[in-house]
Amino acid sequence: MPPLMTWLTNTEAGRLVFTGLVSMLPVVELRGGIPFGVALGLRHWDAFLAAVLGNLVPVPFIMLFARRFLQWLRRFPRLDGFVRRIERKAHLKGRRVRKYRWFGLCLFVAVPLPGTGAWTGALIAAFLNMRIKSALPSILLGVLIAGFLILGLTYGFTSL
Repeated sequence: MPPLMTWLTNTEAGRLVFTGLVSMLPVVELRGGIPFGVALGLRHWDAFLAAVLGNLVPVPFIMLFARRFLQWLRRFPRLDGFVRRIERKAHLKGRRVRKYRWFGLCLFVAVPLPGTGAWTGALIAAFLNMRIKSALPSILLGVLIAGFLILGLTYGFTSL
């Protein structure tokens, strides 16, 4: 096994970093990161903390650069359909958020279902032109709520 993988799986610090990295991935986010960290051998609260921090790292970058990045991708004709699908999804999911603004964004991120989470919440905030200083606390609170829900489920399954 390569030394990096050995470090990521055999040391406490490595398992924390690995859990944070997994939680940065779109779709997986902390919903997969917390169970992953516990499966690696982390204590539940350590996995929770690493997953929450890892899940939040991409949020400001998504909010700042998502629209510019998608605009850049439009320059490639083969990717235009992909960009349109992402924008359509963000706008459709943003309808619910638009009505309640920061509270709606928090609830949207908090629901631990596919298609919700910090990545999609940050995209929605970017497309609704929400300011980072109001959207980021909403996303943080939503991530914490989702994290507690997933932590409870993970703890329940591991204590059986």
